[in-house]
Amino acid sequence: MSLETLAATLPDHARDLRLNLGTLAHEPSLTAQQRGGTFVACAIAARNPTLIRAVLAEFGPGLSEAALTAARGAAAIMSMNNVYYRATHVLGADYPNLPARLRMSLIGRPGVEKADFELWSLAVSAIHGCAMCLTSHEAVVREGGLTQEQVHSALRIAAVVHGVAVVLDAEAALAEPGLAAAA
Repeated sequence: MSLETLAATLPDHARDLRLNLGTLAHEPSLTAQQRGGTFVACAIAARNPTLIRAVLAEFGPGLSEAALTAARGAAAIMSMNNVYYRATHVLGADYPNLPARLRMSLIGRPGVEKADFELWSLAVSAIHGCAMCLTSHEAVVREGGLTQEQVHSALRIAAVVHGVAVVLDAEAALAEPGLAAAA
């Protein structure tokens, strides 16, 4: 299923998401790799299988194998890191000063341009709500030469992709026998 076909299945109450999805699929401030990788990483982080398949069908063919692997890796590693760093940040005390002792070698050698991988990590961190990771990855992205507009575009993609996943999950739940009548 293409992204356009998926967007067409969104109910009328999600028409803003439908329009935003179409616009962001062609976001001009990002390169094709940055845009595609952001969509892939965010779809995986949002965890909806239908959305993941549509995003991979849309952007997968335009990404190199290394970029596709790195985008998937960004979703995976940030899913771990966002939980850990969000928790240590919230708990405070001495927790943020303790060594994480979690393997994160992918961050050092992602297989694509460092700024692109960091942008994808930033977008996934937005979905997971990790302020510490957002701040850290935004600094690396900006040092890597990406603009505030590009960061903003990645955040918009993260927001819309997550919103679409929520709608798809809700619609699937409401389609289950007995739930539609209750809604």
